[in-house]
Amino acid sequence: MKINEVEALVGITRKNIRFYESEGLLTPRRNSENGYRDYGEAEVEVLRRIKLMRKLGVSLEEIRQMQSGTHTVGDGMRRHLVTLERERENLEQSIRLCARLTDCRERLSDLDAGAVLEEMTAIEQTGTTFQNKQKKDVRSRLIAPVFITAVMVLLMAGFAGLLLWSIHAVVEETPAAFMMVILVLVPLVMTGGVVYALVQRIQEIGKGEEDDAKNY
Repeated sequence: MKINEVEALVGITRKNIRFYESEGLLTPRRNSENGYRDYGEAEVEVLRRIKLMRKLGVSLEEIRQMQSGTHTVGDGMRRHLVTLERERENLEQSIRLCARLTDCRERLSDLDAGAVLEEMTAIEQTGTTFQNKQKKDVRSRLIAPVFITAVMVLLMAGFAGLLLWSIHAVVEETPAAFMMVILVLVPLVMTGGVVYALVQRIQEIGKGEEDDAKNY
């Protein structure tokens, strides 16, 4: 079977199938004639088992342990059940705290957040982990630099193309080689600088700012 057939049969996207292959959870055979992956019923069953475990929230590592025979299904479920119980306790603590705050008639600007945070810190010392949405806040900062970079790259590419077209259309004699290099190199260097700045910004957001956010 081809991957699109497996995708339709199991209900797992092609991207996820490739991901499970890269993680070593799925190893389809290769067609000796064309080198393409050849999926059979065995691979379909493996994907169904992976899909089942993932819908239950089982981690990839636990699935890997069960696939290798290190853990049985029962072993994996017992370990996963501990994780689910811990998550339920965390959620119940959040529910209780949120339920208390529903009686708060203050505006957010008047809320004594420090007192609530101190209470949350005390609860966390007992093993509770509250949800942390700050990572999503940090990721949202990537939208603007990525958009600006894309616009700048397109503008620079258009500028370079326009210069080359102008030279070809207006100048009768072939311009000197060094002039051509300069005209093309300038926008390329500018584009490279913008992309490099974006990469540095992403690294800054991903490492520094995200690490700082965890402390607050």
